Amino acid sequence: MSAENTNTIPCRKMFTDTLVELARLDRDIVAVTTDARGSVTLDSFAKELPEQFVELGIAEQNAVGVGAGLASAGKKPFVCGPACFYVARSLEQVKVDVAYSGNPVKILGVSGGVSYGALGFSHHSLHDIAVLRTFPGMHIVLPCDIYETKKLVQELVNYPFPVYIRVGRNAVPNVYENENIEYKIGKANLLLEGNDLTIIGTGEMVYHCLQAGKKLHAQGIKARVIDMHTLKPFDKEIVEKAARETGRIITVEEHSIFGGLGSAVTEIVSQVNPVPVRILGIPDEYAVHGTPLQIFHHYGIDSDGIFETALKFI
Repeated sequence: MSAENTNTIPCRKMFTDTLVELARLDRDIVAVTTDARGSVTLDSFAKELPEQFVELGIAEQNAVGVGAGLASAGKKPFVCGPACFYVARSLEQVKVDVAYSGNPVKILGVSGGVSYGALGFSHHSLHDIAVLRTFPGMHIVLPCDIYETKKLVQELVNYPFPVYIRVGRNAVPNVYENENIEYKIGKANLLLEGNDLTIIGTGEMVYHCLQAGKKLHAQGIKARVIDMHTLKPFDKEIVEKAARETGRIITVEEHSIFGGLGSAVTEIVSQVNPVPVRILGIPDEYAVHGTPLQIFHHYGIDSDGIFETALKFI
């Protein structure tokens, strides 16, 4: 199921390339952006399908409202731009126009987490999962590689709920070998079998979790590794099973340690089958500046850090 081949395509590019393919066949698909067609890689979409493309300029709040209006009229809008703005500046519109109103807008937040590493806290999006999890009816997905991203876009076109999708900026190593994978929003994927402990990752962290799991297997420690690509609706069953069968869980996320993947997991196990959980993410501080990989290493959420935490945990 897994692969370590070198990949040079960012998930944002795979997302928009797939969206163009589908939009050629479905004229109801509309891409909406906010002076971010370069960041999102929507240039080809805008050039080829101008009648299905809306440019709002630097006006994220308006973009969410336009997306909601399009959805209410039967269109299939994808509102695209930097994650840090769509989960802060336009959060009220996401809350009211999209989630509360039940409009199935798909919000693509690119360069999420610490992708804008050197730009600092204003451009980091480390609170998005925590906030959006509290909006009833709002779904949240973080694909881990280009193949999962492609499958996600195909499922999103006719998906009847509002969805927030977070991807990074740079190309990331592939977790899967090809696009022929089982993928369903709300259903996590088991990447590595094991009963000594469980490592659960989301988004770009999944690759690091898988690498750490392989290192642990080489040491004789059978780590179970799970790709939790959907944060809402959450796959409770796979978490309950992991708690019951492995007895300890590590969660890894490019997000604050508060309110994200780790919180979702502990909310479940504390009520069903209490086991020790280690939550790896960004602590209660303004994240250091640097490249994403430097930041991952600093906070121990790269494969080496996860591996060391697992050894201590065992």
